Amino acid sequence: MLFQQFYLESLGHASYLIGDERTGRALVFDPRRDVDGYLSAAGEKGLRITYAADSHGHNDYLSGLTELAERIPDLEVWGSAAGELGYDHRPLHDGEQIEFGDVGIHVLHTPGHTPEHISLVVYDRATSADVPAFVLSGGALLVGDLARPDLTAGRERARRQAEVFCDTIQTKLLTLPSHVEVFPTHVAGSLCGGNIGSRLSTTVGFEKHTNPVLAEVANREEFVRDCLRMDNLPAAPPYWRRMRERNMAGVQPLGVVTDPPALPVAEFAAHRDAGAVVLDTRAPEAFGGGHVPGALNVGIGSGFATWAGTVLGEDDDVLLVVDRPADVPEATWQLLRIGLRRPLGSLAGGMTSWRTAARPIETTQQISVHELKPKLEAGEVDLLDVRQPAEWDAGHVEGATMITGAELPERLDEVPDGKPLAVTCGSGYRSSVAASLIARHRKIPLLNVLGGMSAWRRAGYPLG
Repeated sequence: MLFQQFYLESLGHASYLIGDERTGRALVFDPRRDVDGYLSAAGEKGLRITYAADSHGHNDYLSGLTELAERIPDLEVWGSAAGELGYDHRPLHDGEQIEFGDVGIHVLHTPGHTPEHISLVVYDRATSADVPAFVLSGGALLVGDLARPDLTAGRERARRQAEVFCDTIQTKLLTLPSHVEVFPTHVAGSLCGGNIGSRLSTTVGFEKHTNPVLAEVANREEFVRDCLRMDNLPAAPPYWRRMRERNMAGVQPLGVVTDPPALPVAEFAAHRDAGAVVLDTRAPEAFGGGHVPGALNVGIGSGFATWAGTVLGEDDDVLLVVDRPADVPEATWQLLRIGLRRPLGSLAGGMTSWRTAARPIETTQQISVHELKPKLEAGEVDLLDVRQPAEWDAGHVEGATMITGAELPERLDEVPDGKPLAVTCGSGYRSSVAASLIARHRKIPLLNVLGGMSAWRRAGYPLG
């Protein structure tokens, strides 16, 4: 048996290729939308992808199932028999056994994160006919955590989902042998859990002994309470609401995707004036020093997809400003993976060409925590904290207003506007995103706090 994990840091997502050397057949599990990597890896190993499946209808990205089906005409797509899926698939039932060559798969219906969720227990028959090698746990058992049960329903239904999750863990996943490796789909960086560990895999036995949520598994009420600790869960980005529906229906295939062109200043400006949104992917310091008026700042990197999906609308036409031309294809795919449009193009020559063309420029003042503290004490500025609830609870500046970055697009009218507004997060990245969004919609003097609450804490300044 051949096995490969694909890790996508920007979404906290792992997907998997399992192949049988004897028959040359392979399965892809929980594929992302850009599927070339799976096809290349299979080809290099002498495998043919014949099966593909999702563990559940994902909230955080668009699936690559239909993209693979478009590329591989005879692909057999699997899907949970408990799900209402709008694409052609072979329904998988709880307890079903599937064999291809030396690969054996035992299907487990593992509801909790979502009602239709499945996990796959995988056997390497060439090594042992009846001892499982590992489990593809999707969004059920994670490293140091369980996936949140609140994404598909309101609070009361989420409570019922958590009760179901309790049974799933007790009767199905924790009954597996302790040595069985666990390979989840939601890994470090995903917002589908509150405290996902940094490792990309674990074992059933290790989780039994160390997972703080599983420590309460024997007590249903305690387990449900821990699953539903909303203060422990990160706020979900607004684009998540439309991901699951599209995944359950079947994602429209993209086909061939070309890189957006580099646009001369005049053409770039014409698109902007016609309503396209400028997305500036540079660092906060560069953005603050000068940017296209009205631009949104989401620095390219591990948080790019999440924050671009937070501040951009589903139907927005997008123009990119980048530091390097090589950032254009990366930004493009990060947008496409979460269902946003392929950018119209990027600014040829970057901000240098915009400046030298004598186009208007806006700036965002950058401020250190040492400059911020006396301004707060003098009452000269308000402070907006856009971190997650758990970060706020761990320590914040007295008198600050908290609106998580994920909630900010729908709560812009709650942003304090009586004074200049300083915006803070953990380091200055999310606060720059938030400040650019506020600047686009509200006429408030803005200051981005470089270093954020990490710098405030290290400076020894007081915390509430």
